[in-house]
Amino acid sequence: MATIIETATDPVAKTSVDPVTLDIIENALRNARYEMDEVLFRTALSPGIREQHDEFPLIADPSGKMVVGQFGLSVPDFLDNFNGTVGDGDILLTSDPYACGAAISHANDWLIVLPIFHSGRVVGWSSMFGHMSDVGGKTPSSMPADARTIFEEGVVIPPFKLYDQGTLNETALDIILNQVRMPDWNRADLNGLVAACTTASRRIVELCDRFGVEVYLSALDALLDRNYQAMKVLLATLFVDGETIEFSDYICDDGCGYGPYELTIKLTRHGEKIHLDFSEHAPQAVGPINYFINENLVRMFFGIYVITIADPQILWNDGFYPLIDVTIPDNSFWKPAYPAALNGRNHGIGRVFDLFGGLLGQNNPEILNAAGFSSSPHFMYSGHYDGGPRDGEWFQLYSIGFGGIPGRPIGDGPDGHSLWPSFVNIPCEYLESYYPLRVERWETLPDTGGAGVHRGGNGVDVAYYFEQPGTIAIHDDRWLTYPWGVNGGKPGARGRKWIVRKNGEIDILPSKIHDAPVYPGDVLHFVTWGGGGWGDPLTRDPELVALEVRRGLVTVEGATGGYGVVCDDQGVVDTAATETRRQEIRSGRGELQTFDMGPSIAEILERCEEETGLPAPKPPVSVARSAAR
Repeated sequence: MATIIETATDPVAKTSVDPVTLDIIENALRNARYEMDEVLFRTALSPGIREQHDEFPLIADPSGKMVVGQFGLSVPDFLDNFNGTVGDGDILLTSDPYACGAAISHANDWLIVLPIFHSGRVVGWSSMFGHMSDVGGKTPSSMPADARTIFEEGVVIPPFKLYDQGTLNETALDIILNQVRMPDWNRADLNGLVAACTTASRRIVELCDRFGVEVYLSALDALLDRNYQAMKVLLATLFVDGETIEFSDYICDDGCGYGPYELTIKLTRHGEKIHLDFSEHAPQAVGPINYFINENLVRMFFGIYVITIADPQILWNDGFYPLIDVTIPDNSFWKPAYPAALNGRNHGIGRVFDLFGGLLGQNNPEILNAAGFSSSPHFMYSGHYDGGPRDGEWFQLYSIGFGGIPGRPIGDGPDGHSLWPSFVNIPCEYLESYYPLRVERWETLPDTGGAGVHRGGNGVDVAYYFEQPGTIAIHDDRWLTYPWGVNGGKPGARGRKWIVRKNGEIDILPSKIHDAPVYPGDVLHFVTWGGGGWGDPLTRDPELVALEVRRGLVTVEGATGGYGVVCDDQGVVDTAATETRRQEIRSGRGELQTFDMGPSIAEILERCEEETGLPAPKPPVSVARSAAR
């Protein structure tokens, strides 16, 4: 456990904070959190951070509780696993999930933790992690789809002082950067993380100078308590005391031929508290899809989901943690034994939100979301230029794909969007300017969003034309199972990947692959999945369906089969035929289900190769526990 070196040891007196001051401090914290983002975006070099914003900031109170941030991370878990002193001017760095209590979840995420001092005492913490596009290892971008241990995934940085009393440990940093393929990117991105955290530190010191340490820390306590009280009301409203509910979903495969992995969460309310139980767990995966998550991050994710759905005006912070108990078994998908591979954990992160949605909506179907684009699929392309003025120069791209957001109570799911609200697309012009490829197509695919009174968002087809030889890597999911619909809505379409070779041959690709060769003239179709639909599609306005036919979001066949709307390719509705068609569908479909998961797993596996062109995965196997570190 970390030992904090403070010269001021007298306790800080608690004081009341008037509403105006509390509002000023709250918004100052919010602004500081966004300033952290902007500092990083303006100093990073990798497109994953600079363009797509794959980073997560946090500002915490003296105990490490987040008072503002984006999804957050667990400063207390980091400090509990750091053996050393922490003083003014120190800045800590790690990328080892196993050495920081899973405050981060794979080695590509480099985590900075910085203590904020004022008048000799810690008044808070600023922290941020960002996804480094490459951290070494056996394949470019450091995400081997078939990795079985973390040792295959590149350099793993133990927690240490990157800065000791303001002095950079240049030797250690040089050793780290010697392991990666793009050291200039990593150095710039790391410096950006440090600059963002030091910027937040300055803003907190300014607040303490302006209002006094007593008022500032009392305001943090008030913000945390306000969140606690609000969450207590929400939990009592949404869940029945003494009742246990559960929900399950799947990760399709692990990159090593095993799957699907069934993930189950049980929820029980006991008085004011909620218990989240992961004990009915999938086994630890053979491949790198394990999602090493700690109890505090479960609390964070659950609270964020509840707040976002039920009362988005509440400021996210850690104040509600005492209301959530969490059980996660060892040697499981959620808490794998060292040294299990972790690089593909992005699918588990996304699926957590589908699971929470299924739990939250069982007693509250009016606020239930369908399943959507619950991942952040990766596309990587790298190689050396062959000929021309840049002959022999190395290029490397890491990017995040977008898909269909689920249908929701408030309306349709957006087409071609990110799971994470702050992520943005890399502009095609950027890609074509800096990489030897052309984007021949970036368009939504009609009918890939599940039908519903509120349609699921469509997935996209991004067609990459390669101008130089190289290798590509893909990390995606939902190629086997379906993003489910709710309240009568239909599932969305699954994702697909294939290469059209220059000679016209077609190579179907699995959803998780690395070091696949590509050559000039080849075209990769990176097709993502759609979101599930919400509500009875036969109640969707026929004119709205016809408008989407005209816009290319729904086909004529999709309108007739999914919505019972008969129209021509100009979107002109045949009202009489539509009423007849809808009556035919109603009479033959039976009772609407709260959840439409699509075909059973047995049916999906039986028809897998016929429908996808890929062999069915083998049932998951238990992985023997490795020796402790």
